[in-house]
Amino acid sequence: MTELRKIQAQIKVTALPKYEPLHEVQGAQHVFSYTIIIENLSKETVQLRRRHWFIADGDIDDREVEGEGVIGEQPILEPGESFEYQSWSPMISEYGSMKGYYTFTTMNNETFKVEIPQFLLMPDYLLN
Repeated sequence: MTELRKIQAQIKVTALPKYEPLHEVQGAQHVFSYTIIIENLSKETVQLRRRHWFIADGDIDDREVEGEGVIGEQPILEPGESFEYQSWSPMISEYGSMKGYYTFTTMNNETFKVEIPQFLLMPDYLLN
């Protein structure tokens, strides 16, 4: 178990959110895109198996999104490799946040979770 904690601590997740005022989604008043960068800084090969998101849509709604992989993929990351993908989140409110975790496995089929740090979904004009 100690070894899995060490691997877990060496998977770095970076989130880069962006407000998309020109993007329209039915039922959403605001749309945010986000880029996720996952870096394997460990000495083990790992595979991303699942995602679990907790999304806060202002004071209006909280929801969870859970499923296999990300954007239809379950990437394998060798030591030193990274994986980057883009996705989006439709919102009713003009602000919110996202956080969650990824579930990974090692090549020995040991499972561990890596936290996705909370990030804000907020247009630049609200930050001024």
